[in-house]
Amino acid sequence: MANPETFQTHTVVIGAGVVGLATARALARQGREVLVLEAGQRFGEGISSRNSEVIHGGLYYPQGSLKAELCVQGRQAIYEFCDQRHLGFWKCGKWIVARENEAERLMQIRDQAEKNGVPLALFSGQSMSRQLPDIVADAALYSPETGIVDSHAFMTALLGELEDAGGQLICQAPVAGVMTGADGYRVEVGGSEPCWLKASNVVNSAGLGAVPLAQGWEGMPPDRVPAQYFARGVYFSYSGQHPFRSLIYPVPESGGLGVHLTLDMAGQARFGPDVEWIDSPEYSVDPQRAGTFAQSISQWWPQLEPDRLQPAYAGVRPKLHGPDETFADFQIQGPEMHGLPGVVHLFGIESPGLTAALAIADRVADMLAR
Repeated sequence: MANPETFQTHTVVIGAGVVGLATARALARQGREVLVLEAGQRFGEGISSRNSEVIHGGLYYPQGSLKAELCVQGRQAIYEFCDQRHLGFWKCGKWIVARENEAERLMQIRDQAEKNGVPLALFSGQSMSRQLPDIVADAALYSPETGIVDSHAFMTALLGELEDAGGQLICQAPVAGVMTGADGYRVEVGGSEPCWLKASNVVNSAGLGAVPLAQGWEGMPPDRVPAQYFARGVYFSYSGQHPFRSLIYPVPESGGLGVHLTLDMAGQARFGPDVEWIDSPEYSVDPQRAGTFAQSISQWWPQLEPDRLQPAYAGVRPKLHGPDETFADFQIQGPEMHGLPGVVHLFGIESPGLTAALAIADRVADMLAR
């Protein structure tokens, strides 16, 4: 960078996905001068635009984990936020359906949800069939707290409140690196108008890029940067009518929650995501995978018409565990963990990141306030 200008601000948030925007909003509402840097042309075009828009109940995560705690807190917060601002959401509920050989796993989910303080109702196959006559299952759990949200409207509202509090978003401003100095941090900003930003506080909410950013962060202890893996999940839309008004999930599989049925705000159905471990982010959807989807879905919905499955989109999740491991928690690393005053790193913020966004934001704001 040849003789770039240097600007000063108080707090920089790197990444304008839903978690970055929620965090920037929370910090700006504390009275901080906040600047959000986004590498893309618009906010929310990364992980935040490539998910199922589900507000998760918090059923599956180990008791005491950040995912369990922040999912439950965030779910309550996002419903309240959207209700107060008249944003689109739908508490449509969710069914987890199981065959006889999956009964033990279903009971484990019920027990875990109970530990996490999440209400569930258990249905036998016969009682469930009265609620869902098109579904074939021997037992099911029903989560009344699960729903869906218009994620773009949610992020737009977060950005509006950030700007109302004096914060600013700058797009097409990729962060090339960060240097740690005695008087704060120097953030190297690329793009068409490269510059340096000096800041006292920096939040790394770069999603898929959070780990690489930390790896190149001058002064960040290398042993505090976790390994990262990528899991791609593809979605297929379902054209035309269907009989469902709730989300339908099988029992979870390794790396994800299984190919499930979700709904958008208009009630249209889509299926996914599956799990495919990949070496680097890539978003293609192979139409031939519709056959595998149809085979999986028809186990619990025999009336599925495979020809109505259409390729939709793919998302990539930043995993902190590989394919042979079962769980890795969010990592919200504050100064006490890495020794950098005024810095918070957000690693592995995948599902339920959308649900937990407001709770993660409050956690980060509390860390920096201390």
